[in-house]
Amino acid sequence: MCSHEAFQAQRSQLVELLVSGSLEGFESILDWLLSWEVLSWEDYEGFSLLGQPLSHLARRLLDTVWNKGGWGCEQLITAVQKSQADSQPPELSGCWDPHSPHPVRDLQRHRPAIVRRLYSHVEDVLDRTQEQGFISRYESDEIRLPIFTSSQRARRLLNLATVKTNGLAAFLLQHVQELPVPLALPFEDAACKKYMTKLRTTVSAQSRFLSTYDGAENLCLEEIYTENVLEIRTEAGTAGPPQQSPATLRLEELFSTRGHINGDADTVLVVGEAGSGKSTLLQQLHLLWASGRGFQEFLFVFPFSCRQLQCLAKPLSMQMLLFEHCCWPDLGQQDIFQVLLDHPERILLTFDGFDEFRFRFTDRERHCSPTTPTSVQSLLFNLLQGNLLKNAHKVLTSRPDAVSAGLRKHVRVELNLKGFSEEGIELYLRKRHREPGVADRLIRLLRATSALHGLCHMPVFSWMVSKCHQELLLQGGGSPKTTTDMYLLILQHFLLHACPPDSAAHGLGPSLLRGRLPTLLHLGLLALRGLGTCCYVFSAKQLQAAYVNSEDVSLGFLVQAKRAVPGSTAPLEFLHITFQCFFAAFYLALSADMSPSSLRHLFNCHKPSSLPLARLLPKLCVRGSGCKEGSVAALLQEAELHNLQITAAFLAGLLSQEHRDLLAECQASEKALLRRQACARWCLARSLHKHFHSIPSAVPGEAKSMHAMPGFIWLIRSLYEMQEERLAREAVRGLNVGHLKLTFCSVGPAECAALAFVLRHLQQPVALQLDHNSVGDIGVEQLLPCLSVCKALYLRDNNISDRGICKLVEHALHCEQLQKLALFNNRLTDGCAHSMARLLARRQNFLALRLGNNHITAAGAQVLAHGLRANTSLQFLGFWGNKVGDKGAQALAEALGDHQSLRWLSLVGNNIGSVGARALALMLEKNVALEELWLSNNCITSLGAEALLQALEKNDTIMEVWLRGNTFSPEETGKLSRRDTRLLL
Repeated sequence: MCSHEAFQAQRSQLVELLVSGSLEGFESILDWLLSWEVLSWEDYEGFSLLGQPLSHLARRLLDTVWNKGGWGCEQLITAVQKSQADSQPPELSGCWDPHSPHPVRDLQRHRPAIVRRLYSHVEDVLDRTQEQGFISRYESDEIRLPIFTSSQRARRLLNLATVKTNGLAAFLLQHVQELPVPLALPFEDAACKKYMTKLRTTVSAQSRFLSTYDGAENLCLEEIYTENVLEIRTEAGTAGPPQQSPATLRLEELFSTRGHINGDADTVLVVGEAGSGKSTLLQQLHLLWASGRGFQEFLFVFPFSCRQLQCLAKPLSMQMLLFEHCCWPDLGQQDIFQVLLDHPERILLTFDGFDEFRFRFTDRERHCSPTTPTSVQSLLFNLLQGNLLKNAHKVLTSRPDAVSAGLRKHVRVELNLKGFSEEGIELYLRKRHREPGVADRLIRLLRATSALHGLCHMPVFSWMVSKCHQELLLQGGGSPKTTTDMYLLILQHFLLHACPPDSAAHGLGPSLLRGRLPTLLHLGLLALRGLGTCCYVFSAKQLQAAYVNSEDVSLGFLVQAKRAVPGSTAPLEFLHITFQCFFAAFYLALSADMSPSSLRHLFNCHKPSSLPLARLLPKLCVRGSGCKEGSVAALLQEAELHNLQITAAFLAGLLSQEHRDLLAECQASEKALLRRQACARWCLARSLHKHFHSIPSAVPGEAKSMHAMPGFIWLIRSLYEMQEERLAREAVRGLNVGHLKLTFCSVGPAECAALAFVLRHLQQPVALQLDHNSVGDIGVEQLLPCLSVCKALYLRDNNISDRGICKLVEHALHCEQLQKLALFNNRLTDGCAHSMARLLARRQNFLALRLGNNHITAAGAQVLAHGLRANTSLQFLGFWGNKVGDKGAQALAEALGDHQSLRWLSLVGNNIGSVGARALALMLEKNVALEELWLSNNCITSLGAEALLQALEKNDTIMEVWLRGNTFSPEETGKLSRRDTRLLL
């Protein structure tokens, strides 16, 4: 017998043993313990709840078994040994009585063998049990959920038989014995188990350390990983009711059933801007799986990098892709591949960086054979469509612009990775700097420097701030404001790190830059050639062609590529795609053999077939037809659009007045530098000018409206990088647009700073619409400089809290032109009510306030009512989707009784009952201005409706009172609607 003391002494080893396998193995251990009655049925149910971490389950199992005594401890060890056996034959077919008078008991006693028998036949058995009426269609669908394996479906069917009293247990006991006896589960084959172990070890080694942004040190991913904001991506009009905010997910919920676009597809698409953390998110997924702490529904995880896949020139099959370019099986290759083909639902494939895959998606070429070689792009595209390994799960990451409508047809769900929240920025810095006081000082610096704080919304900038914390905390000058400032700071950090310890250099002065100029130009040439050929992984031959030597590599901006092809020399790649763009811009700014006219191709920013972008630019900026192959102009014409835009913004920053002296010291010809500056300024100003003047004329009687074209944000960012007020003023001179729409444009705090820098020079007021972006509180602060030229500001669904809105309102008190605010779908609470009340009381020309779908209660409504009493101008008040209840409705009704201007009021979905309805009815008896009252989806009864009907008899102004979705019976609905047609039920 195993003593309690010996069991406790081995506890840590037992936990490690239990979590080192899969959830499948753990559940097979439970099967044995349940069959031996070590676990009661109640014990077993406690371990069967979905979503519990395997490590948590393992510790709970040890606690439960320890309480059963020494016999139970011994039985657990035996169960572990049985589940770990390479090939465990099931019990003989005659070992139970198929006509047993106690079928439920016998199903439990022989559970391991019955699960094994059911494994390959569970779908057929489910069909038969449903046909014969033992289980319902709903129960069958629940068991068949794609998150369950065949063994798990078998177990859930047996669990159902335990509680049903309709003969299901007896049927299964008899029918299962008639099924063929399997020799072994395929996953328990020795070669397969060895391959699964090797694959986990390989993926663990690749994902344990984070070196994406830094070649100088390896950071333990587990210690610094910080959750990003991950939302289910929606387009206007496609996500259900318009008042609903996009759902946010944790990484562990990546494969949840929410937000599905195409239920038949197998691909999860994660989109995010460069530096938003897409690669790190996948790396964390891989680590969680490899360490047994998450995603254990998958037995095989195959990670791939699109930038490396595109380097594969020879045709390859599905088998070659998995085995030769991810993890090679040492034994039984064909048998293992057959297991993968037979059980695709246990496979997860991840493809990182689809935007760096030079082949554009097409579904024209169909390839369905897993063993026939084809091109790498055909292989990838057919995997994504499900023509290969259908039902295998795929995760694809990409920048948004690289995802076509054709690809979206084959996506199950699209998620938007929006970078760090404010809390995420602080948490990341605290994880990176555990020394006393350092993180606190950095956080105080960010809070005091809104421009820098806004940049840190992107994880790549948070890493830079962490990396350069000493320079930021010690420098006497101002903090970085622009993206270019930040990349020059990190350049300084790396250059100083490479200097001798006794070097006197303390900043990015001309001498420091000039001393390493050849290295920087070599890296710049490599970067530019890579962008022009859509190459992001560089061989030794490519390094040599760009004159990059070992000393240049030692600077730290080039690192070994991850997941290099086995057996080959590891190629190099830049720390991040943005660094490749930065060095390309550096080369364009300082290379002696670069003609200023080539910059026109950069700011033209793509092929002539891109008509919307071509219209952005003056004729002088349109590409020429006779570019020499390999020339700068030719490379710029062939580069991917999103990389070209990043490079253009960096070049604008490098050529700004702020950095002119720094570059002038490194440029042999100051005249050449001035010509490049002049060309960049002219192209940017004229491009934006042409963009504005291409807007169609306004419809008669309406304000001229402009929906931003794809290149608009890029142009604004480039102007901001230059930091020249005169240039921004010239760019918007003469613009006459009444409504500027920038919805779903990935506008974050950094883009808000750029917009404010340019738009504040508008001579005519504009309605600025920024719905469905990532503005946040920091972005709101960045917008304040342009608030004086806004007549309306729309900030729907932007993750804004009370803090951001209170700052906005404080500024709006002094902006007489601002008359409308739309703030629904944010994180507002009663904490912002006092600010809103002040705005209404102070601004007697304010017209519309929309606060729907926030978290405002009766207390907030009561505060806001004070502001309404003092207001004489408000026409539209939106309060839908809050929690004001009867008390809040009463307060608002009392404040609005004598209001002379309000025409539209929405209190939809506010848990208002008949008490609140009667208060609103009294308001309608006195109010002679209100035309529409929305009270749908509340708790109003016929008593409340009766009060409203009586009020309508005395009010000729009100046109519609909406009461749909309240608590009326069909008979009451019919009677009420016939009494007054203005009552809409």
